[in-house]
Formats: sequence, structure tokens, C-alpha cells
Amino acid sequence: MNTPRPKVRLSRALGIPLTPKCVAYFERRPYPPGEHGRKRKSTSDYKTRLLEKQRLRAQYDVSETQLRLAFDRAKKVGRTTGAKTGEALLLDLESRLDATVLRAGFARTIYQARQVVSHQHVTVNGRRVDRPSYRVEPGDVVAIAERSRSKQPFQVAASGAHAEAPKYLDVRLAELTCFVARRPQRTEIPVQCEEQLVVEHYSR
Repeated sequence: MNTPRPKVRLSRALGIPLTPKCVAYFERRPYPPGEHGRKRKSTSDYKTRLLEKQRLRAQYDVSETQLRLAFDRAKKVGRTTGAKTGEALLLDLESRLDATVLRAGFARTIYQARQVVSHQHVTVNGRRVDRPSYRVEPGDVVAIAERSRSKQPFQVAASGAHAEAPKYLDVRLAELTCFVARRPQRTEIPVQCEEQLVVEHYSR
């Protein structure tokens, strides 16, 4: 009997496939793992909001502390600009360097994107940045470092093997460069999340 992969179990627990490889496993067993996975139906408002927060954390692969800090920043943005806190939270997370690397198609998953940044394969405006949490701004140029471009994972990325980039990024895959043209709109952020539930979780 094969032992389920950790990300497969997490995908089933959260109700969303977290990587392309998880999709087939998730479609076969779209219910929580464990002996009583199919029978778990009882829930509460608290559990619903907690689950939504955990789903958001997993899709960006951030810690609880990182998500809480992002929420606090989003609240401040909401107070000063009138923006919805939930949307401001997603915009904050989407501006992370690892998320930008993923959306640009330079990595297949958020986990690979984080590793790519941490291993100093990414530059921002010509300077190497090794912090996945680094926030990019409109006008920034994110690229795979020239000495890293010949590596096999980036050759795969340059062939267009990963997801098509959203319109707020101007990506040149052959050159492995990405220009951040503007901030994304909510409809352009491909995460499965009812962000208002996350706001309610942290505001309780």
C-alpha cells in the first residue's frame, strides 16, 4: 500500500489541489483523509473561517505569522484607502516575489518558486534577491539570473510548460524576464478563497 504524499493529504484536508500532481489524487478522493473522512459533515462558523484561512495559507505556502502580518498591513491599507481588507490581503500576498515567480511561469508550484528564490536564482531590477517574502512593485523587472538560465528547470519554464501568465505581468519566457506592469485585479488572482471569511477569522 502506497503512503499518501503529504501535499496530497493536505490537499484533501483543505478541499483544494495544491499542486498539479495532486489533482488526480484529489479527484479520486475529494474528501478529507483518514478513516472517517467521508463522514465528517459537522461544522461551525469558526471551523468554516479557520478552514478558509488555512486554505489561503497553503496556497501561498506562508506561515501563520506571515499571514497575520499581511492581514495587519491589509487592514491599514483599508483604513487609509477605503479598499476592502480581504482584497488588500490578497494583493499583498500576490506581490510576494515567490508568488510573482510562480505567476510568471518560472516555476511549476509555489513550493518550487520559493526554492528558486531562496537559492538565489532570481533577480529584481538586476539584483539578486533570496527572500521569497520580498514585495515587488509595479515597474519592477523580475528575472531568472543569467547564470541560472541554462539549468534544466528554467529551460522547461522557458518552453512555456507552466501556466500562462496573467495580464498584469509582461512576461518574455524566452528571456525568462517579467515586467510587473500593474497591480492585479481580484479576478486575476487564481487562488480559491473567500477572503471575507479570512477577514472575519482574524477580526473575531
